[in-house]
Amino acid sequence: MNNKTMYNLTYGLFVLTSAFEGRESGCIINTAGQVTSEPNRISIAVNKGNFTQELVRNSGKFNVSILSQEADFGLFRHFGFQSGREVDKFASFADVKRSANGLYYVTVGTNGYISAAVEQSIDLGSHTLFIASVEDMEVLSKVPSATYAYYQSEIKPKPAPTNGSGKVVWRCKVCGYTYEGEELPADYICPLCKHPASDFERVVL
Repeated sequence: MNNKTMYNLTYGLFVLTSAFEGRESGCIINTAGQVTSEPNRISIAVNKGNFTQELVRNSGKFNVSILSQEADFGLFRHFGFQSGREVDKFASFADVKRSANGLYYVTVGTNGYISAAVEQSIDLGSHTLFIASVEDMEVLSKVPSATYAYYQSEIKPKPAPTNGSGKVVWRCKVCGYTYEGEELPADYICPLCKHPASDFERVVL
């Protein structure tokens, strides 16, 4: 079985935002889509390790900002490579507005946002699947949406060239973080983007 087949599925990229009891946060997700049109419902899947998942679960509401091809790596680093438990992601981030539900949506590097209210949640083990009714949405630009493939080829910084030293490192295919060592622990989690060992590739420098 070739696990890389999953990469051929088409994924969008989004900033998920929510708030509960005065705490606000946002994170990058790649699973959001319409599931019914009448009534209009969407689904999102969020890793349980993300603080934003807790906010959505407790508040029952969220916004999805749809990332466009104008999004830069700094936007991914800001919302994807630090935890909302430790950092107020909106304290130094001005490119947001509030929608009618009171939550932030991102106005830079995005082409639209959707506000939704959770109708049901499903425990998927590592993730929670939320099914939600759409309450509001707006188009913000005509720039095409950024797919996961576009992020990999055009947004994520290119790795440094090898130098012929023969040193072995493991490089995260999502964010580029490198782990030094001949073997990568099977339970290793990327300290930046929180992706598992299966998303690392062996590189000989």
